[in-house]
Amino acid sequence: MTTSARNLRSERFVGALLAAAMWLTRSHHFATLTSLPDASWAAFFVAGLLGTRWPVPAALLLNAVVIDYLALLGGVSDYCVTPAYPFLAPTYFALWAAGSWAALQPPASARSIARTALALAIGVAAAFLISNASFYALAGYFDAMPALRYAESVARYFPSFLESTAIYTLVAVLVSFAWRSLRATVARAATRHTG
Repeated sequence: MTTSARNLRSERFVGALLAAAMWLTRSHHFATLTSLPDASWAAFFVAGLLGTRWPVPAALLLNAVVIDYLALLGGVSDYCVTPAYPFLAPTYFALWAAGSWAALQPPASARSIARTALALAIGVAAAFLISNASFYALAGYFDAMPALRYAESVARYFPSFLESTAIYTLVAVLVSFAWRSLRATVARAATRHTG
């Protein structure tokens, strides 16, 4: 198998795992199987962090839309489906871009850990700003509310977005390291066995 074919297969596998995480957590709006926080923001950040190319976040965005559409069909409130809804695309892209920036460092170094933490904080802050500013400006619910008051009312939610994205990212990074270590161990054992 060529390197590009292996990379494409790996990207598809990563994309499928991240999409599944979104179904397990984002779908709690209509499937009460889990009460875990939504992993969507982490999915986009991790997709960037693992070096996936643009088709993966594009597929994850489509995945989010399908989940939301099915939730609406299932009777979930359409309160969040406003003219601001298309701004989920730049919201998620900001997270993927932040993760991609962090992925440029060599793995498992102090510098890469610091860069990843910084990228996560910047990505979540940018996503939070884009999603909330667009909702305030375009939803049509806040005409009588001053922007500063709106900002103060939503700012209290930022720590939980940062925390859940960070926790999911940490889990994904640990799973990725464990998977790579296992593959390397199996490859070394196979080489010893055949050599």
